[in-house]
Amino acid sequence: MSGVTTYGDISPRTAAYVAKDFLERAIEQAILAMFGQSQPIPPNSTKSIIFRRYEALDNTPKALTEGVTPTAKKLTKTDVTANLTQYGDWMELTDVVADTHEDPVLREMTDVLAEQAPQMLEIVTYGVLKAGTNRFYANGAAITDVNTPIGLTFQRKITRALKRQLSRPITKIVRPTVEYGTSPVAPAYIAITHTDVESDIRNMPGFIPVEQYANMTPYPHEVGKVENVRYLCSTLMAPEEDGGAAFNGSGSDMLTTGGANADVYPILYIGRDAYATVPLRGKNAITPMVVNPKPANGDPLGQRGSVGWKTYHTAVILNDLWMGVGYVAVSENP
Repeated sequence: MSGVTTYGDISPRTAAYVAKDFLERAIEQAILAMFGQSQPIPPNSTKSIIFRRYEALDNTPKALTEGVTPTAKKLTKTDVTANLTQYGDWMELTDVVADTHEDPVLREMTDVLAEQAPQMLEIVTYGVLKAGTNRFYANGAAITDVNTPIGLTFQRKITRALKRQLSRPITKIVRPTVEYGTSPVAPAYIAITHTDVESDIRNMPGFIPVEQYANMTPYPHEVGKVENVRYLCSTLMAPEEDGGAAFNGSGSDMLTTGGANADVYPILYIGRDAYATVPLRGKNAITPMVVNPKPANGDPLGQRGSVGWKTYHTAVILNDLWMGVGYVAVSENP
């Protein structure tokens, strides 16, 4: 038997000085929950929620005839149902690690899982939103045609379509804090995409970086604005690798994973009330689970504990035409 005991990927260090501070971890902040409705479901009620919209009436001018009662209009509604799904993860903590390791392992496990949870839920929400049917392509008519970067004409095509459908700019956000509530913000459409797209965004005519904002507070991960669209970038908004056309077919090379076809990057263009996120209760309610090693059925010597989390979450598009999904390639040498 080896003379060194290991616990998963953790083992005691005895031959080297341990720095007082740990190395920083790369942490990606979740942002999608800020720009949709947040409708928590109370506990002990149901796993489903129905969003209901009463449709506007036809506004064609209708002249009245003297003495004749016009036909009454009927109220019509559209229901959108969302169903909660449970998510979670955990790590094992042994009594040997807890008793002998020189690092505060329990604290570090808790921190790592606390960072993982909102990122996992962000990826779930992103998957729902990028499946929207109101789609736009930097070139061509399908994802497999795309090998052109973002441009001002492309952005204007999307915002024109949103305005035509009466999609309103974002004027309030869900506060990214533990307190549930909203805060007013300057009106604008919000665009969220991967960090790889940032350089092409900055090259768009009329781009204003956040450093030059006069009366606006930047959002987390915001890089700047072009006309009435504010752009945010996150590594959690993953591209579709090799999903486009030939990576050099548009006159300049595009980023490619496999070396043949361009990687395609979705950009979510968001108007007010386009979608909703649904936690079980409260703002992103997550239940932490910490069990210290102690005697129990199946573990009579109390050798194993655990640290974990679980939650219920879903996201749903409320109006497809109030948001758009744009698909672009990214310049290799912007």
